[in-house]
Amino acid sequence: MSEYQKLIDGARGAAESSQNADELALARSEFLGKKSLLSEAKKGLGKLEEVQRAEAGKELNEVRNLIEEVFEQREAALQEETWNLQFESERLDLSERLESLRRGHLHLITQARDHLEDVFVGMGFTVAEGPEVETAWYNFEALNIPDWHPARGNFDTIFVNLGSPEEVMLRSHTSPVQVRTMENQQPPIYVVAPGRTFRTDNADATHLPAFNQIEGLVVDKGITMGDLAGTIDSFVQAFFGSEVKSRLRPSYFPFTEPSAEFDISRPDGSWLELGGCGMVHPNVLSNCGIDPEEWQGFAFGFGIDRLVAMRFQLDDIRELVVNDARFLRQF
Repeated sequence: MSEYQKLIDGARGAAESSQNADELALARSEFLGKKSLLSEAKKGLGKLEEVQRAEAGKELNEVRNLIEEVFEQREAALQEETWNLQFESERLDLSERLESLRRGHLHLITQARDHLEDVFVGMGFTVAEGPEVETAWYNFEALNIPDWHPARGNFDTIFVNLGSPEEVMLRSHTSPVQVRTMENQQPPIYVVAPGRTFRTDNADATHLPAFNQIEGLVVDKGITMGDLAGTIDSFVQAFFGSEVKSRLRPSYFPFTEPSAEFDISRPDGSWLELGGCGMVHPNVLSNCGIDPEEWQGFAFGFGIDRLVAMRFQLDDIRELVVNDARFLRQF
């Protein structure tokens, strides 16, 4: 029995040192297999007397049962370890917890439009709006744009087929709001008109077929180009900062005379074109029922999208309409 006890202790040590099912199976074969000491001892029972054979066989069965129990316990322990590792790797945290909500904010174009409106309201202007679908009178004729002007062709204007009697199109600028304002309001007039406009342009890094503009209109007595230059300079410094300067360059527009382009200064000393401006053409005042001998005015306009692209140094203006949340969250 002392030899059997050594065998049991050896089996227990081999089982406990087994780290996986393969090592345990190898150890089990060593102590319980056909070539194990137990199997050799069982073969020797035939050499014993009948009484000794019965007693020895009983002892062998007890030892085998103890050794099998050792390996079964280790097998159960290894299986539990395997399950615990699998459970831990597949564990899901289903507990609920409240995190801070990510609040939305206004689109970059809307932010710029609101800022522009605040700047001009602070300068004494009011905000005016008008329809995005206009007739030829408001979009062209009242603004002194003749029939032969290129802007009135399909290459620049998006026409809407509503049938007779009027020619209808998506407005190509916000200037129709100026006409509507002058038709319905007696001078003095100080308004800005922000809104969407539409052209047949293909979308690229600097152009969009649907974009936002803001235009300003002043009609009062004794208005001169000096008032226009001073207004633009005040706006530029209020919006961009006091270090930014503005300048006017001669240009041509059918609805203003004289006309100019206005530029803003860059940090490197160069100039960047921002928009167009000029004194309201006498024909436009007359078309709106205002006497050009008594009243004078100036107008200016520029694209809000392009202004935003310049201010935030965007390489591609299309970023403003793609609506990529990763881009918009930066502003």
